[in-house]
Amino acid sequence: MELSEEDKDRLIRMAWEDRTTFEAIKLQFGMTNNQVIKFMRANLDPKAFARWRKRTNENTKLKHEKLRGFKLGRFKSRMQRMDGSTKS
Repeated sequence: MELSEEDKDRLIRMAWEDRTTFEAIKLQFGMTNNQVIKFMRANLDPKAFARWRKRTNENTKLKHEKLRGFKLGRFKSRMQRMDGSTKS
């Protein structure tokens, strides 16, 4: 899958956000957890990747919908369209 620079940036931001689950990333980008990990490894410097992996492992309950303790809908910014793109 070839991603534009804008999509790569968006995917990295979504992966860093605690409120964005891996399921939401899969919905928007079609990438599994393992594919997201490989993507992050390839696009972050080694220290940033290590911090991200530590954070996602510590916050596993937040990154997987089934493990969350709450069932509220996903956060959607007023600047975000339904297709996931942002308004300029």
